[in-house]
Amino acid sequence: MTAPSTIQSVVEAPEISVIVCTYRRAEKLTACLEALARQTIGHRAEVIVVDDGPDDATATVAAAYNVMLIRHEHNRGLAAARNTGIEAARAPIIAFTDDDCVPADDWLEALLEPYAGTDVVAVGGGVEALRRETLVHRYLADANRLAPLEIELGVSSSLVYRAVLYLRRNRRGSGTLPGIRTIYSLVGANMSFRRSALVEIGMFDARISFGGEDEDVCRRLRERFTSDRFVFTSCAVIAHDFDGELCDTLRRSFQYGAGSARGYLKNEDQGPTLFPLPALVAGLLILGVRRRWAIVGASVLPFLVFSHWPAAAIRRRRTELLAFPVVQLLEEAAHDLGFAKGWMGLRREYRNGPRCGESSR
Repeated sequence: MTAPSTIQSVVEAPEISVIVCTYRRAEKLTACLEALARQTIGHRAEVIVVDDGPDDATATVAAAYNVMLIRHEHNRGLAAARNTGIEAARAPIIAFTDDDCVPADDWLEALLEPYAGTDVVAVGGGVEALRRETLVHRYLADANRLAPLEIELGVSSSLVYRAVLYLRRNRRGSGTLPGIRTIYSLVGANMSFRRSALVEIGMFDARISFGGEDEDVCRRLRERFTSDRFVFTSCAVIAHDFDGELCDTLRRSFQYGAGSARGYLKNEDQGPTLFPLPALVAGLLILGVRRRWAIVGASVLPFLVFSHWPAAAIRRRRTELLAFPVVQLLEEAAHDLGFAKGWMGLRREYRNGPRCGESSR
C-alpha cells in the first residue's frame, strides 16, 4: 500500500511529470531536487518523489521543495516505485531520473522538444559521471556504461551479430553522438514516455526490483507501438553521482546481469545478453595450469579486445587507462555471473508464465 504525504505540487496543469524513486539516499536526493528546482521550465513541471521504504530523512529533504511525496510502507523495488509515480502523475509526458542524478538546468526543456513529432513515444538523453575523484570514477566517466542502446541492436538477436557489435564497440570505444536520433532503448536514469502509452502496456513489470526494467518497458512499447520512435537527444543531460568503489560497480553489473536474465526468459526471441571475454579468459586460465602460454594469452587478451583503452592511453598520455581493460573485464564478469544466477533462480517462474507480448503486471 502507498500513502501520499501532505506535500503536494502546486503546478495546476503540468506539461511534464518527473518521477524520482529513492531508497535511503537522502544525502544524494538533495542535489537532485535542487537541480529540478532550477529547471528552465520548472513552472510547467511537477515533481513526484516516491520513497520506496519510508525514511524520515527523505521526507525532511522532500519537504524543502515543491514536490509531491509518496511513501511505500516497505521496499517494493524500483519498477513498483515507478508505477506508483505514474499513477500519481497528471502530465501527458512522464520523465524519470534517479535520486543520485543531477539534471542540467535545461534537461526537461530538451526532453520535451522531440515530442513535437506525433510519432515519438519516448525520449531520452545522455548520462555523464558527476565525479572523477577515483580511478573507478574516471573509468565510468570514460566508459559511458549508461549509454542508450543504438538502433542497430534491433537488427538481429543472434549471438554472432551481437558479438560483432561487441567487438566493434570495443574497438572504437564508447561515446555519445551529438544531435537527435532514433535509438533502440533508453537509459533508466534519463528517460521519458507518453503517459498514455505506459498505461496501455500495463506500466513497468513490478516483479523487477532492480536492473532491466527500463529495457523491458521499452521492448513492450516497441511491440505495441510499432510505428512510433524512441528518440535520443544529446541536449538532455544528467550527471550521475556514481560511488567510486570498485565493489559498488561490480554489484551494479551483477544486478544488471540478473535483470538481463529475466528479459531473456520473458521473451522467446531475445538472445541471452552475455559478454564473451570473461569466459574466454577463464578458460585460458584453467588451461594455463598445464600450458604457460595460456596464462600469457589470458593476460594479453583483454588489451587486444578492449584495444581502445591502450590506444587512448598512448594518444592521451594517460597511463592509468591501461588499468581500464582489467576493470571492464571484472565488470563484464560480474554481469555474466548475475545473468547465470538470475537465469537459475527465475527459469521456473517463466516456464509457464507470461512471455513476449503478454501482460507482466
